[in-house]
Amino acid sequence: MVALNQIGQIAITVRDLPRAVNFYRDVLGMRHLFDAGPKLSFFDCGGVRLMLDIPEQPEFQHPPSILYYKVDDIGAVHQELKAKGVRFEDEPHVIAKLPSHDLWMTFARDSEGNVFALMSEVTQR
Repeated sequence: MVALNQIGQIAITVRDLPRAVNFYRDVLGMRHLFDAGPKLSFFDCGGVRLMLDIPEQPEFQHPPSILYYKVDDIGAVHQELKAKGVRFEDEPHVIAKLPSHDLWMTFARDSEGNVFALMSEVTQR
C-alpha cells in the first residue's frame, strides 16, 4: 500500500527569476542551493527543497499553492520583513485558540505577487 508522507520539493512559479532569487535569498534569508539552467533556482527550506520555476507550458503559469512558513516569533519576523519592503496583506493575528497554544498567522506577497504566510504556535500563558 502506498503511503506518501514526506515532501521533497515544492515548486513556486515566477516570472522574473533573478528578482525572485533575490527575494527568497536576500529578503527571506533562505539558503540558495543551486541553479539549473536559466529557468530554475533551488533553495533549502528546513530540509525541503524549494524550486523557483519559470514554467514553459501555459497550463503551469498560475499562482502556486500558499506556503506557510513556521516561525518562532511572528511579530519580530513580521516587523523585520516589513522593514525589508515585504508587502503584507494583514497584521499577525490569532487564527485558532487550541488547548496548548494559539495559532497566529499573517499573509504577505513575494516579489512575483504570490501569496505566502507566516505562522507561529504561541504557547498560552
